[in-house]
Amino acid sequence: MEALATGYGLIEGPVWDASRGLIYADVINGGAFCLAPDGGISQVIEHRRGMGGLTLHENGGLVVSGRSIAFKPADGGPTQVLLSDDPEAGRIGFNDITTDAKGRVYAGALAFSPVGHDEEPKPGDLYCIDLDGSARVVGRDIILTNGLGFSPDGGKLYHSESLRNLVRVYDVATNGDLSPHRTFATVADGIPDGLAVAVDGSVWVAIANGSRVEVFEPDGSLRRSISCPLPMVTSVCFGGDDLMDFYVVTGSRGTDRDDAGTVYRMRADVAGLPLAPAAVAVAPAAGK
Repeated sequence: MEALATGYGLIEGPVWDASRGLIYADVINGGAFCLAPDGGISQVIEHRRGMGGLTLHENGGLVVSGRSIAFKPADGGPTQVLLSDDPEAGRIGFNDITTDAKGRVYAGALAFSPVGHDEEPKPGDLYCIDLDGSARVVGRDIILTNGLGFSPDGGKLYHSESLRNLVRVYDVATNGDLSPHRTFATVADGIPDGLAVAVDGSVWVAIANGSRVEVFEPDGSLRRSISCPLPMVTSVCFGGDDLMDFYVVTGSRGTDRDDAGTVYRMRADVAGLPLAPAAVAVAPAAGK
């Protein structure tokens, strides 16, 4: 596992952009960055903190989480809120997000702040933002929502529920609704965080506070564990021209530094699933 970039507080939301490279956020210090294939690093979003999830949009911008689910235009235009926070409805922010093959956005809501606060954990909901921009609840009772990813046929959605130490799985209806959840896998010695799915249906899960990634078979049995140099393994992503570069990102917890967050890369033995860009409705770019 090769270290490619370091010096971050808490890295989250890695997503592969075939035209630019790996895009990721620093939750603590703010901003999103792009690690190009040649090793160059550029900042693609300034200031915004708390971005636990990122996904590409079909028009070239980014959909990001945080206090809201928002669209950041590629031209640097005004941020567009797609789903706002609503404390009375039990959502003070959002964590990981993903897209289905149609470009709908699935976003896990947070009912408490998991970073920098000593709040009592409260369950939140899972939302689907449809192509017309409308949003609805498709899952409930998730304590600390994290990684999300669809099976190769789109018929299942995997979902890390960190504080219950398990990965959920739902069946997915054609309209994007979800069945009641069931347990896909449980995790000991660490908590399940971000995840990615490979073309063979295996589910690759970051184990926060566990110094590893666990790879589960489609039936939920453990295929292998991959050691990571730092304990706070927060998320994972497949990338590269063949989607067989496996990226692992970390935070600083468990080290003697507050800037130890690092991007690692290794070669996988299977390709990751390509993720469809978001296709949810946004306002057209200025002048178009």
